[in-house]
Amino acid sequence: MSRTGILIISDEPEFARAVAASWQTAGQAVEITVATGDVWHSSAAVGYGVVIVGPVRDGQSETIVSALGVSSGTAIVFVVDDERTCAVLQAEHPQLSFIAREGSWTSSLIAASREALRRVEAAGRAQRAERVALENQSYATLARYMLEVRPSINNALTSVLGNADLLLFDPRLAGEDSRRQIRTIHTMALRLNEIMQRFGSLANEIRMNENESQVETEGLAERLVGGP
Repeated sequence: MSRTGILIISDEPEFARAVAASWQTAGQAVEITVATGDVWHSSAAVGYGVVIVGPVRDGQSETIVSALGVSSGTAIVFVVDDERTCAVLQAEHPQLSFIAREGSWTSSLIAASREALRRVEAAGRAQRAERVALENQSYATLARYMLEVRPSINNALTSVLGNADLLLFDPRLAGEDSRRQIRTIHTMALRLNEIMQRFGSLANEIRMNENESQVETEGLAERLVGGP
């Protein structure tokens, strides 16, 4: 498990014991926390890799389902009484995972938890790749703009350098104080010219990063939809 532990929400002690035992039997060395329905709150899911919800009192199941249905970054699995309830809830909340407490339900729970966590992690990677791609796209747009205006900037810099050279070449055209300022202008113009020359290689690098990010985003999206 790549995230930090499992949270079990249930008012039935036997359910929590069965779930904990199933993870231990599966050889998963994870930290397990148990919370009852009366002390649970939506922020409790933050920081856990998987949240498993079992039987709770006073009809709190729907409240918990609705609250966790809008959470992100955590795999949510609900264990319900039967297949019919499971199908109804799955249709209403397709972003969550539901399994029926029937037959070898603990094995199904582990499988469902792993699948839910895999999809959450894949979605997170896809979102990060999309953010990087958007950032690279912005940088590439700026680089393309700079390449477009570079000839005009270079012409202006050439004019500045040429006039500065003329003033420095003939001491009669300017006093010593003015010549020091002209040398500063000349030096800064040369530095700007060097910066502009680097924009060509920078633009190529940004385009390559943009293409790589796009390929990565598309690959993650395909794995997220199609599974492993």
